[in-house]
Amino acid sequence: MGIVETKDLVFEYIRRDEEGNVEGITRAVDKVNIDIKKGDFVAILGGNGSGKSTLAKHINAILYPTEGKVMVDGKDTSAFENTWSIRQTAGMVFQNPDNQIIGNVVEEDVGFGPENMGIPTEQIWERVEEALKTVDMYKYRKHSPNKLSGGQKQRVAIAGVVAMHPKCIILDESTAMLDPSGRHEVIRAARALNQVEGVTVILITHYMEEVVFANKVIVMSKGKVAMQGTPREIFSNVDKLRELRLDVPQATVLAWHLENDGLINKKGVLDKKELIAALKERKTMGATVSDSVIAKAEASLAEQQGAEVEHKSLSEEKPLLILDHVDYVYSKGTADEIHALNDVSITINKGEFIGLIGHTGSGKSTLVQHLNGLTKATGGHIYFNGEDIYEKGYDMRKLRSHVGLVFQYPEHQLFEETVFKDVCFGPKNMGLSEKEIELSAYAALKAVKLPDEYFYASPFELSGGQKRRVAIAGVLAMKPDILVLDEPTAGLDPQGRDEILGLVKDLHDEQGITVILVSHSMEDVADYVNRILVVNDGKIMMDGEPHDVFAYKEDLEKMGLAAPNVSYIMQDLKDTGFKVGTNVTTVAEARVEILRSFRENA
Repeated sequence: MGIVETKDLVFEYIRRDEEGNVEGITRAVDKVNIDIKKGDFVAILGGNGSGKSTLAKHINAILYPTEGKVMVDGKDTSAFENTWSIRQTAGMVFQNPDNQIIGNVVEEDVGFGPENMGIPTEQIWERVEEALKTVDMYKYRKHSPNKLSGGQKQRVAIAGVVAMHPKCIILDESTAMLDPSGRHEVIRAARALNQVEGVTVILITHYMEEVVFANKVIVMSKGKVAMQGTPREIFSNVDKLRELRLDVPQATVLAWHLENDGLINKKGVLDKKELIAALKERKTMGATVSDSVIAKAEASLAEQQGAEVEHKSLSEEKPLLILDHVDYVYSKGTADEIHALNDVSITINKGEFIGLIGHTGSGKSTLVQHLNGLTKATGGHIYFNGEDIYEKGYDMRKLRSHVGLVFQYPEHQLFEETVFKDVCFGPKNMGLSEKEIELSAYAALKAVKLPDEYFYASPFELSGGQKRRVAIAGVLAMKPDILVLDEPTAGLDPQGRDEILGLVKDLHDEQGITVILVSHSMEDVADYVNRILVVNDGKIMMDGEPHDVFAYKEDLEKMGLAAPNVSYIMQDLKDTGFKVGTNVTTVAEARVEILRSFRENA
């Protein structure tokens, strides 16, 4: 028997009305059988609503089976007397760290679990120090969790579980809010726990690059196990994964394209090392590529780049928003004083599509909260359409109708009983007539492509991606000039991510809305924006087009960031003798560069 085993596991969510009558039943997990061995590193994948998080909550005895059985380290999770022991054995790190941080000081929060386990005080502090160093948060041990960024809170939550020394650790989208460096550190820590201490790791993620470290992958769909195997076996079937709302690493999808182009014949490439080895082998064999194959790849790239050129033509040198030497200090004059923004000066023009990137805690979210007056600068000025928003008598409500902000996890902005009422809320506060309010709400819901049948449904019955659409519609209904999105795809599956970003791109293209996208995904930024602002320690360190910014890989890495994965692939190819350009940020560009290097008679 493995450390985690399920036998015909079924779990049903039951919805009841106010009188307790059953309104509906949703089968979230349907006859699932899995066997996870001690010391395994297992990745569980699946689209939103596939049942993977529900399955994870059974392993930690948060949920109990409707039918079937779950055994953890030989103990039945349904037996109440086993609950505490199971939760010590299988530590759970949730998607949202606010759900499990309870202490007023970081080190006290991390020590909470070991204290409840009856660990001697001296050992508790040893465990706290060890755990915080593991997730690179030791220097924040005396801070209040409330003063940390979302990503920093996530590291504290992971440390709290690590300090309990569990036999199994479950990471449920635990890297979703972290910057590239943070994600790398957490996965490195998880691998160390797995390889050095033999801790079983169960990783639920939408970042496919994290999956390659697993020795086993379970793919779920509609509550059932749809695929199971090694990462190579799973990633060999790109088309099937896309049907299941999933994706593959950039090295894998690039290899898949090159396989379809007839250049390589290796399936399930996992990383750049394997891709480069496959290409070197083909080069040694004297492989060539016809002009027709290259032309097809170039046409695909031209189609993508044509959209980017159109983006740039929409942009005008017409300043909408100007930040002039803006400073912001948290808890000014106290021992907790933090300089979140330091002498920030930027101009945002009409029609731009801007990517705002920076390490966790760099000041990105603080910066965007200044753009519509939610937070007031402690120094400097902000101008919208030439007016100083800090001038006495300035109408902040009007500013917020022009600069719409969609927060991280925007579904938390939803509160009305129907979708339509929720979207009407913003226009109603603008003092519009009833007819104008309804027309604005209807147009906004149409713009986000939400089907009509959901207009009068409860927003809380929608999927994660649908809730994001409603939250964006609520901002769009106020007809903003600038749409600011703070990590709008966090927690969404790859298809949901593409749908939301595609929607934002359409709004930019069709309505000319200026978009500011805050993201930790360098690949998403490379695919969609035409200007990047890099924030580090509250300062703007870089400002330019994606190719220009991502050319500074080492500088970005020093700031806890990275370039898109294909940029590193191309650099390594050039370093090994391939005649390829390295100023590449997308898979489509990399595909063309590689094919050209194999051109017949090249």
